[in-house]
Amino acid sequence: MVDWSVYLVTGASRSRGRSTPEVVAAAIEGGVGVVQLREKDRTARERYRVGWDIRERTREAGVAFVVNDRVDLALALSADGVHLGDDDLPVPAARELLGPDALIGRSVSFVDDARDAEAAGADYLGVGAVYPTDSKSDIPDDEYAVGPERVAAIANAVDIPVVGIGGITPGNAAPVIEAGADGVAVISAITAADDPREATRRLRETVDGARGDGQDSRP
Repeated sequence: MVDWSVYLVTGASRSRGRSTPEVVAAAIEGGVGVVQLREKDRTARERYRVGWDIRERTREAGVAFVVNDRVDLALALSADGVHLGDDDLPVPAARELLGPDALIGRSVSFVDDARDAEAAGADYLGVGAVYPTDSKSDIPDDEYAVGPERVAAIANAVDIPVVGIGGITPGNAAPVIEAGADGVAVISAITAADDPREATRRLRETVDGARGDGQDSRP
């Protein structure tokens, strides 16, 4: 069972001189449930090298490990799965390559797209950007700061886990969970924090508190 509560998307450019494996190790200690290798500013070779370090750490900790965009890297790193955007391979093509047991996520901002992704075989959805964020500079206006209300609409429309992403911090994560999300995905809230371990712990505490019943998120 995947613990979606706190989902780290890596980004060395925001890690204040710390290596990505260092940040991931701290996040694991803080209670992260999923790590997504992003590293947009690195070459595929560099992501592969960093990815193997993360693969070993996550495997040992029992934390899910997925790769952003690149099905080939997910295969090469023996990752648990891949997270796909609008410009990446379709979900069925990724499924054919990665197999029936792989985790395949899909980024969506609208209810219709969420339903389509679920019908295509996605295992979970990344919904956002929930709040204003500078992590992506190319987000269309109607996909920017969609708010917890859109998260709620999508969570009510599908039967697969939903993870809110975009501008989320310990201070604003609770409404995302209260809207029906199974977890929150962050970059800067952990990687740019003074103490990534403590930042992860605080996010986890906020998510658990907003969930209220102490139960794990949907499988």
